[in-house]
Amino acid sequence: MAAKPWNKPESKMTTSASSEQPGNVTLHYYLKNVHFKNNLDEDIFFNENRELSTGYNIINLVHLPNGVQHLEIVGSYNPYASSGQDFIINEKAIIWDSTFTQTPPQAKCSESCLPGFRKSSRERQPICCFDCIPCPQGEISNQSDMDNCMKCQEDHWPNYNRDTCIPKLIIFLSYEEDLGIALTTSSISFSLINAIILGIFIHYRDTPIVRANNRDISYILLISLMICFLCSLIFIGRPEPVTCILRQTTFGMIFSISLSSILAKTITVVMAFHATKPGSKLRKWMGSRISYTIILSCSLFQFTLCLIWLFTAPPFPYQNMQSETGAMLIECNEGSMIAFYCVLGFLGFLAGISFITAFLSRNLPDSFNEAKYITFSMLVFCSVWMTFIPTYLSTRGKYMVAVEIFAIQASSAGLLGCIFMPKCCIILLRPDMNSRKYLTKNN
Repeated sequence: MAAKPWNKPESKMTTSASSEQPGNVTLHYYLKNVHFKNNLDEDIFFNENRELSTGYNIINLVHLPNGVQHLEIVGSYNPYASSGQDFIINEKAIIWDSTFTQTPPQAKCSESCLPGFRKSSRERQPICCFDCIPCPQGEISNQSDMDNCMKCQEDHWPNYNRDTCIPKLIIFLSYEEDLGIALTTSSISFSLINAIILGIFIHYRDTPIVRANNRDISYILLISLMICFLCSLIFIGRPEPVTCILRQTTFGMIFSISLSSILAKTITVVMAFHATKPGSKLRKWMGSRISYTIILSCSLFQFTLCLIWLFTAPPFPYQNMQSETGAMLIECNEGSMIAFYCVLGFLGFLAGISFITAFLSRNLPDSFNEAKYITFSMLVFCSVWMTFIPTYLSTRGKYMVAVEIFAIQASSAGLLGCIFMPKCCIILLRPDMNSRKYLTKNN
């Protein structure tokens, strides 16, 4: 490849010598004095910056098979032309020599690094020699031959080619996904079953089996269990500031009412048995006053714990960007974990007292001793929540929420089934057992 002026000059080059010493004579000295006219009558000379005053053609020197050399114009350069038109070359017209192993030949020893890669210089080699290294996790390069990759914003993540940042996938337990639909369906189904049992108890409210074990406390327990089933719906959906606060506080309050109602029923069974003994001082405590006192005092204590929790460090929505790669988990941060475990601990305390009391009174002589069913229901309740804690701590994101919903529904269903299903079977299937004569007879 060569370059020469626009047309072959017809006039003879003239040079002039100067008075400089012979030792300082250089090629540039003679070139800067070149001045001639071409066949178009254009002045050809070098300016003070040793640049041609006009453009020139780019010549391709081609060796023909017969040994003849042929000059082919393949482009031009005109420094005074407009931008984009100053350098013109026809790459398709260039004929490269057969000795080149690569056409067109490269001026560097390494290929360009594509977007998604960065250059890594090779030790003890020229700067044009480098390796292309893929961008690390969480970083991109959106141009060729970048020396360093760029980190994406915290809520973005590289695409598959790692050449652009895309928003992270947002994950939370949604009503539209299969897991959310299953939990929603089970919650509504259990609440409907609970409502049917409540309706049966209201319809047969004057029968002996309903009245025998404190009818009003049974109503309170059934209503609180129905709300327990429905409160699990608050855990489904995108976490918001209001829903994060309502999740744990509603769950803690409603479950404290349920467990305190069971404790009141258990204590009522014990007191009813001992009050029948001659000279017993428990007769004056018989009635609904002691039961309501137990429910109210336990509920107020749990309410106080929830208020302290909300005024010190309430739950709040939290964007967890570290748990899963390329995803952003929207979850509720519990705020004060101490307050959270205090609420759970008080529920465990109520469940433990109810279980111990019911277990000790399970063999009291009675034709329908409710303590037996309360004992089994508390065993189911405690088993669910004992397995809940390690499972809850070992999961993340929407599955952690699903574990808590399952624990709420499973424990509530255990209380509902163990305490009230036997009564419903007697009311609907064995009406002969639902009589005062049967309930008062001695075993």
